[in-house]
Amino acid sequence: MDRKDEVLKKFGSHLTALREERMLTIPELAAASGLTPAQLRRIEAGEVNILFTTVVSLSRGLKISPDLLMQPLDPG
Repeated sequence: MDRKDEVLKKFGSHLTALREERMLTIPELAAASGLTPAQLRRIEAGEVNILFTTVVSLSRGLKISPDLLMQPLDPG
């Protein structure tokens, strides 16, 4: 697995944990963030590289700041 794949998987796992902490289903977070449930499933699985605007949409859906969503990612 290359570095990019590791980052996508880590982001997806963190997103899943945040969603579950807030007791949101995939369809609920998808609706709140303007995504489809299929898109959200692929993001959580680490299968897709997303745009920053999607990070902002997800953070709004979770009612958190984008930096909290990005927090576990290693900048190096």
